[in-house]
Amino acid sequence: QVQFVESGGGLVQPGGSLRLSCTASGTNFSQSIMSWYRQAPGKRRELVAHIGVSDSATYADSVKGRFTASRDNAKKTLYLQMSSLQPEDTAVYYCNAFTSAGWVRRGDYWGQGTQVTVSS
Repeated sequence: QVQFVESGGGLVQPGGSLRLSCTASGTNFSQSIMSWYRQAPGKRRELVAHIGVSDSATYADSVKGRFTASRDNAKKTLYLQMSSLQPEDTAVYYCNAFTSAGWVRRGDYWGQGTQVTVSS
């Protein structure tokens, strides 16, 4: 069974920074496309960033220039460095993996993720 453990969220003031981590167990991490998603209350889950096997990353326009995704295949860990955080970044953040068997996380409920709250 594949298990994700997100961490690093918390309360931060506008303009602040956070570094999120996602450790994935039970999957061929190095051969998986890894992605960050977020979901704010009352809104649909949205893609934040994804990073491919080649380590090239792409970002949603809303976070481009502020967020940086990276991966450490040896540690099976995905990272999201977030800077210049804004209140609209407040959401629960999740990671996901696309493997040879497809997306690991499916459907509506993805667990508890890690909460990021940007507020003064």
